[in-house]
Amino acid sequence: MAKLLGWHHGADRKKEIQEPRTQEEGPLNIETITYGGLTWVNIEPPTKREIAWLAEKFHFHPLALDDCISRKQISKIDVYPGYVFFVFHYPYYDKATRIASKKQWAAFIGEDFLVTLHTGDLKTLKALFRDCQENEEARREFFSGGSGYLLYRILDRAIDSYFPVLDKILSLLEDLEDAVFDEDIEAAKEIAILRRDIITQRAVMFPTRAIFVEMENKLKRFSKIDLTAQYNDLMDHMNRICQALDECQEIIEVFKDTDYVLATNRVNRVLRILNIFATIALPFLIVSSIYGMNIYLPGGIEKGKLDSFVVLMLIMAVIAGAMLIFFRRRRWI
Repeated sequence: MAKLLGWHHGADRKKEIQEPRTQEEGPLNIETITYGGLTWVNIEPPTKREIAWLAEKFHFHPLALDDCISRKQISKIDVYPGYVFFVFHYPYYDKATRIASKKQWAAFIGEDFLVTLHTGDLKTLKALFRDCQENEEARREFFSGGSGYLLYRILDRAIDSYFPVLDKILSLLEDLEDAVFDEDIEAAKEIAILRRDIITQRAVMFPTRAIFVEMENKLKRFSKIDLTAQYNDLMDHMNRICQALDECQEIIEVFKDTDYVLATNRVNRVLRILNIFATIALPFLIVSSIYGMNIYLPGGIEKGKLDSFVVLMLIMAVIAGAMLIFFRRRRWI
């Protein structure tokens, strides 16, 4: 293993990992924790300089290293001699723009090391690393089971931290239900925003669940304890999350269709009333148009009297009333 990683033995090896070299540009974005023969290397965020350092010290495959700085990777597991490479995703919600996006983080895991690379937005991973840095009891707890157990604890915390996000989505769905059936509220925009968020969450969690199915067998050789029960619990949490997201997707689609139907119905009601008014006003327009012509007509101004005006108004009123009765009988109003 020492040959594979390119490390020296004894004190030199530990010193080289704990104190990454610096270059003229400044220190590398690399932090390390070593306890009980296990080293956790955390890179936040990874750049080409950190990738070059990993290539020199660990001799990871170039394709895997390229995937670490590429932002268009899918969740995956790649098995190499002596280590396994993972690419995970997690949802990141921007409160200012109300847009959920997909962030990536990666991990290399070997017999006596774990390397994590992320942009710094994964708060649970950062908090766990800081806890291990500052608390010896936490190092003893998380490092004692081997690198496989340490990765499991990172994933377990990340999944547990997702449940408040899921609760927030369910709460927004409840509020949106009231808005959909309230005619005074335009809910179309809120539906579109939440629907986009749910689609992003599904795009993250469903591929991650598929990765978890393969992980247990891949990590057995890197764990000092049996993690079968732990990974079963992790899968149970993932299944619950994915099932809830499926339900959210179905609900938001129903809300979208319902809002469209109700909005269409409101528009149709308005158009129906406007058409009725236009139809009732039609006799007035016809009569006024006829008597607006520049020719002599019975009852006109030239030879007419007030009686002619009264008769005309009565005729139009009778026609309008007959139309209203007809519309009512046809249940158009």
